[in-house]
Amino acid sequence: MPAIASRAAALDSMDSALPEADVAALAEAGLLTAPLPRALGGRGWGSEPAGAESVFEALRLVGRASLPLGRLYEGHVNAIRLVAEHGTPAQHAAAAAAARDGRLFGVWNTERPGIDLRIDAEGVLRGGKVLCSGAGLVERALVTGRHGGEGPQQMLLVPLERGTDRAESSEWRVTGMRASATGTVMMDGIPATEEIVLGEPDAYMRQPGFSGGAWRFLAVHLGGVEAVAAALREHHIRTGRGADPHQAARFGAVLTAAETARLWVLNAARMVEEEVAEPARIIAYVDLARGAVERAALDVLELAQRSIGLQAFTRANPVERMMRDLATYLRQPAPDRALVAGAAAGLAFGEAVGDMWP
Repeated sequence: MPAIASRAAALDSMDSALPEADVAALAEAGLLTAPLPRALGGRGWGSEPAGAESVFEALRLVGRASLPLGRLYEGHVNAIRLVAEHGTPAQHAAAAAAARDGRLFGVWNTERPGIDLRIDAEGVLRGGKVLCSGAGLVERALVTGRHGGEGPQQMLLVPLERGTDRAESSEWRVTGMRASATGTVMMDGIPATEEIVLGEPDAYMRQPGFSGGAWRFLAVHLGGVEAVAAALREHHIRTGRGADPHQAARFGAVLTAAETARLWVLNAARMVEEEVAEPARIIAYVDLARGAVERAALDVLELAQRSIGLQAFTRANPVERMMRDLATYLRQPAPDRALVAGAAAGLAFGEAVGDMWP
């Protein structure tokens, strides 16, 4: 991870950078094959009802080194989980071979008016996806499309070439997560053959996997929180300001927030991966974890900025990039809806508040 962290600043400074060396490092460390079921040569991370703590640690540590790479790795884990759950034996074997070859998987499901993904009457893909993290780097893209643009969603595992000209990232001009290689990918003309059609219609949104799986991006967020906290600690040690009571109080609050986030995410990981409760309870817990981690992260950002001062906003300081990446990555879909849904579930449960969760 130190080599990945050391490359993060250079990648952030480039437009449309592809973190190819970082993906190669993940492959060399065995992290691209780890999500595969054990029968296919993996460790079962996310694809078998065990190993929650291992995949939690991997996502957290990759996110600590580089949040953009953490986002890509989380998508890889999710894609292989879906292939393992819904794929045929032939698709399992093909996915395992691709992962062993160091190919990055991703999940792309975002569309916007004018750009969606359809399967036409001849069984050919038309359109594409937007906000595709790893565009030009992902070689196995798990996407959803609709026949004729209507009806249920069908998952497809689309093979792409690294550096494909189908990827366009010129619109990705954001303050943070610049190195996530995010862009639009058009898939016109690709046949929706039986090799790439994955699972039953609407299987992608099957619960509790769809909502419960949010714990994985929370684990990456946690890594970013810990990176900012570590940068603040290094600042205090370097400047000798940590003994100041005001600085000490803020740093204590940072450590508390980071540990709060860690406990929420780890428990969510165990609940989802080990299926220790009924789906409604799992989803409610993960919904509440989303709010808890976001609040912890926002507190850490504010406290670090107040403690470091103006230096926290200078490009020469690594914490400036870390904070930009974290603030951007926190913007996940529908956080208020998740919090409201978690609250509604808590109101409906019959147990005492302290006994709601296994």
